Amino acid sequence: MNLIYAAVALLLALVLALVGVTRVGSWLIERRNQAVGEFADINGARIHYVHIPAPTKTDLPPIVFIHGASANLKDQMLPLRPLLEGHAELLFFDRPGHGWSGRGAGNNENPSAQAATIAALMDRLGIRKAIIVGHSFGGVVTAAFGREHADKTLGLVFLAPATHPWPGGATSWYYDLTTIPVIGRLFSETLTYPAGALQMADATTCVFAPNKVPDNYLGMAAIPLVLRPSAFRANATDVAGLYSYVLSAAPHYNEITAPTVVISGDRDKIVYAHIHSVGLVRDIAGAELVWVHNLGHKPDWITPDLVVGAIEKVAGKDIDLAAMARTAEARIAGDAYGAGKCADLKEPQAELAPT
Repeated sequence: MNLIYAAVALLLALVLALVGVTRVGSWLIERRNQAVGEFADINGARIHYVHIPAPTKTDLPPIVFIHGASANLKDQMLPLRPLLEGHAELLFFDRPGHGWSGRGAGNNENPSAQAATIAALMDRLGIRKAIIVGHSFGGVVTAAFGREHADKTLGLVFLAPATHPWPGGATSWYYDLTTIPVIGRLFSETLTYPAGALQMADATTCVFAPNKVPDNYLGMAAIPLVLRPSAFRANATDVAGLYSYVLSAAPHYNEITAPTVVISGDRDKIVYAHIHSVGLVRDIAGAELVWVHNLGHKPDWITPDLVVGAIEKVAGKDIDLAAMARTAEARIAGDAYGAGKCADLKEPQAELAPT
């Protein structure tokens, strides 16, 4: 019996130690990655955003950026703001529960709800219509916005999006675990920070592979913010719920009428590009797919000039995106980062995703 008591005491001590490590680690992360924008209360959620008003003369309409999973507003703002500031009104924001944005009580739990939050934030800032640019998980929110807020949509740009059902619907085990009541909260409060801190560099290598991770990317883009327990739970809820959401949403993408461009790399190791990107172009009338050879999952950082070209294209400018893609390909043709560490993503051997 004494051994049982000792084992229980040791386990409890370990849990408390991990909770302490996570609390201290989260505090340090927040100290190093402080909020850079303003806040607005949108339907009970405190939303963090950076709004760059339009200059006196603009050559582009307003642009709203929607970041992907495990990220925050800096992930798009850092590479794209320098190329677009002075040309348009810009809005970067942390999706609810990410970065410095709150999740809200019982809302913002799916892409449609997050799209509604974006629409309300636009109203608050006086942005009537905009081009919406979404990366990865931000792609499904972008699709929801274009379909459900067509009156506010001037154009859509998808960057390595996740938007359609994929065979099996599997996601990483730790996302599913985190969404389990009690067990998931305990997991997020004890293990996600120390385990995530150890794995983050390697995981980021595979997000960019075969392209090089920009120097000090994790620090500049404040990516460790996702390791805080509340942010990790919000991220897990988003990712774990994606498959069930797109099962019902994807059949309605043919209702989207806005000009659309999809940029995707043929070496993406995070999402099934031949399901999501090809599916969008199949489903949205007039959409243009721009394939970039030897590009991974990060067009925003690796080919930001092409992203700007896509924005200009949906704004109505005469832009040869194929030529721009070939220029980008020449620049990254020799990239082979992550070789031996990051396997190419292969579609499961099962029936194709529902159409």
